[in-house]
Amino acid sequence: MNLKNWAEFGWLKPHKTSGQEIQNLLAIVDRDLEDASQSNLSADWRFGIAYNAALKLCTILLHSSGYRPEKSLAHYRTLQALPLILGEKWQDDANYLDTCRLKRNTVEYDYVGGATAQDADELIEFVKELKAEVENWLERSDLRL
Repeated sequence: MNLKNWAEFGWLKPHKTSGQEIQNLLAIVDRDLEDASQSNLSADWRFGIAYNAALKLCTILLHSSGYRPEKSLAHYRTLQALPLILGEKWQDDANYLDTCRLKRNTVEYDYVGGATAQDADELIEFVKELKAEVENWLERSDLRL
């Protein structure tokens, strides 16, 4: 399975990105990492902010690959594209991010206290590692403008 197959299934649409779009998304990631690190916020909120940063990094990869997700299951597809773009070794990380997606939905829409400080800290550290990988991928792909 690859992104082209996903587009054929109607899960993705073509997208032409720009250096400015990528820079804007990276700025959101930086802001979210800083905000998620604030100790005066609840663990739920820190987790949600860190999740948003992870989602934006996956969005950068997808947009830079020439696609955007259809509205239905947009977050899921954006996260699951990670191993299609960076390689199969990222499948477990895509699964981790999908678990985070579900937890984020719970703390956002259902009830308070679904994320612990450890959950938030773990996701923040993961996002930092993913950010470094995405930046390296952009440089290797000569896509970072």
